[in-house]
Amino acid sequence: MASLTDVPGAVVDERGLRHVGSPVTEQRRLASGSALAPLGDRRVVSVGGEDRRSWLDSLSSQALTHLAPGVSTELLILDPQGRVEHAAAVVDDGETTWLLVDASDAEALASWLTRMRFRLRVEVRDRSADLFVVGGTHAAVAELTTAAPVWVDPWPEVAPGGWAYARVEPHPGAGRDWAEAIVDAAEFERLIDAAVRGETSLAGLDAVEALRVAAWRPRVGVDADERLLPHEMDWLRTAVHLSKGCYRGQETVAKVHNLGHPPRRVVALQLDGSDNVLPVRGDAVRAGDTVIGAITSVAVHHEEGPIALALVKRTAPEGVPLVVDTADGPLAAAAETVVPADAGATAAVPRLPRLGRRRAAE
Repeated sequence: MASLTDVPGAVVDERGLRHVGSPVTEQRRLASGSALAPLGDRRVVSVGGEDRRSWLDSLSSQALTHLAPGVSTELLILDPQGRVEHAAAVVDDGETTWLLVDASDAEALASWLTRMRFRLRVEVRDRSADLFVVGGTHAAVAELTTAAPVWVDPWPEVAPGGWAYARVEPHPGAGRDWAEAIVDAAEFERLIDAAVRGETSLAGLDAVEALRVAAWRPRVGVDADERLLPHEMDWLRTAVHLSKGCYRGQETVAKVHNLGHPPRRVVALQLDGSDNVLPVRGDAVRAGDTVIGAITSVAVHHEEGPIALALVKRTAPEGVPLVVDTADGPLAAAAETVVPADAGATAAVPRLPRLGRRRAAE
């Protein structure tokens, strides 16, 4: 039986397949639908039982009671103060609700859901040992034999009950075509065998991340810390239903959105790539001598070059050169606003055209 390490050019670590020799080329193949990505950093949790959708509705930020089979959405589990604790992609097949979760969050989410069952007719199972996740364009993953309906990423469309803070049009994720399929061990092995024989092209996690970061798409296992509010990552657009029934953290979500402003906001950074230096998660972002935030995600994109997402203070200045403090020294960066400083109570303002090209600070 072949493994990912047998794929020509494969570089594999504890997360899974990182790349097969050229992350930049792999991005283009992923985006065009000519490659598939084994998502070793994703896991599957299933929720069965008659009460599953109304139960998940009562626990999460998303309206799920009447979720139709095959419809893709996502949910957040918040703490009582409205901070993000867990996130999951969601699709239902009429009998089971399938949750696709970051690997770092899967065990904790499954355990928390199990504790919250009480006497309801629900069954939570962590399926990480027997099911796998493969990503790519919707058409590409549709060719796989799947164990559940394919989840099609709704980002960046504004879901029913959602709200968008980013004002640029078109949104950089507008052309994003991303889907994730749940497959069993036999189908996963078939995919790897085909790649070893050169019959199928694979792409690694580095390519997947680059496309995600370029689309400003948040991810709980990377972009969230213990203080994250969904507003700060523009996550209300796909993961929060603002007019659904009560759930834990709802009061904070409503108060920040209707009456206040999120204390932090995400910005997209174009990094100076002249010295081949990349920051890492947690590196400080400065405006002059003042630290205004920190890096959450970093990637090298096939068109935009080195890019990143960062969470900065709401009051951080806009339109000024920034500096990222890396282990190899300061790195110049130019920021594009994702969540504006006045997001929240005054969010309903005119949209602005997006800059055609983001350039790194000189």
